[in-house]
Amino acid sequence: MKIRTLLGSILIMSALAAAGQPKVIAHRGYWDCDGSAQNSLRSLAKADSIGCYASEFDVWMTPDGVVMVNHDPTINGVEIQNTPSQTVLLEKLSNGETIPTLDQYLEAATKMPGMRLVCELKTHDSRQRESAAIKKILETVRKYGLESRTDYITFSRDGFHEFIKKAPKGTAVYYLSGDFVPEQIKHHKGRGIDYSIKTMRKHPEWIKQCHDLGLEVNVWTVNKPEDMVWCIEQGVDYITTNDPEGLQKIISELPETKATEKKAKKQKKQ
Repeated sequence: MKIRTLLGSILIMSALAAAGQPKVIAHRGYWDCDGSAQNSLRSLAKADSIGCYASEFDVWMTPDGVVMVNHDPTINGVEIQNTPSQTVLLEKLSNGETIPTLDQYLEAATKMPGMRLVCELKTHDSRQRESAAIKKILETVRKYGLESRTDYITFSRDGFHEFIKKAPKGTAVYYLSGDFVPEQIKHHKGRGIDYSIKTMRKHPEWIKQCHDLGLEVNVWTVNKPEDMVWCIEQGVDYITTNDPEGLQKIISELPETKATEKKAKKQKKQ
């Protein structure tokens, strides 16, 4: 067993020796640890505490215009889109926190200047609601001075186009659905593709096509070590994962990472 493990490590290191370093994005924050929960304030703080490049989170808007941070359209059976905010705010996450509003989430993020935010607009039940949600999201991000640190992602084509149109110039907007080829993303002025590991394994040629077009590539949700290694081999720019510490460990074993750390230590001594 030890021989197999050693051989496996050698093979992985050989495969990654010439690869670059993707940036680590915590999917719904770093929630798979003690005291945390998906899209909680604790998950945001935990992602920051381990040095993640960014923390991804999901948003829905209530009928009275309050943007909530939650992945599913419902929380404990309460449908966020069709329930007044005062009722939604009675609901608790699995770690005991109250479901956070976007205001609360962004206020907490202002105290974590070293980490970016990746805001996913969930697909609402009408184009009008999505448009109203985008307006509210952009206003709130501006309110907390986080425009330069916030990227946007969505499965919604309409939402993708509207973020590009209405967000400040230069804002990174990515498309999630996997049905646009890189040339289409470029045409629509997106920053890049943000597709599932299943889609990218089916179309690995899109990675080079994106880079040739000056676009970026993020892959989600990458939790298996073999998928992490594959993404690094392919040279993707970002990896979104439920296991940010596991991914960080793999990246830390890259030769160029060790060389950079060694150089930094040497400079610190001087």
